Amino acid sequence: MKSILNRIAVVLVVGALSSVVALAKVQKHKVTFASDIKINNTLVKKGTYDLKFDDETGQFTVSKGNKVVAQSMAKLEQRDKKASDFRLRSGGSGDDTQLLGVTFGGSDKEVVLANGGSQSTGNN
Repeated sequence: MKSILNRIAVVLVVGALSSVVALAKVQKHKVTFASDIKINNTLVKKGTYDLKFDDETGQFTVSKGNKVVAQSMAKLEQRDKKASDFRLRSGGSGDDTQLLGVTFGGSDKEVVLANGGSQSTGNN
């Protein structure tokens, strides 16, 4: 009898841990950069890329096809309201333009990259 109860307890614990992992969310968006931009001091040439943010690990990734072009650690910050569309935030000018953050459409949180900043571009 004790063995059965132990097995039930193990199954419940594994189920509870699995449900926490299932809550992690990976957000993706395809974006076209009109000019070169730096992400975590890595130069990303103008063109179309896939952006991905994993809120469990805090990893922000820029890739083209299966090749990772740039990565940065990021954190989520609360917004006043949900974004109506995808939005990029950048700072600096010319060759020193840095991607500072992104907001995925419909989200009430902004992904802020570890390299900081203040200037906004894009749609709300």
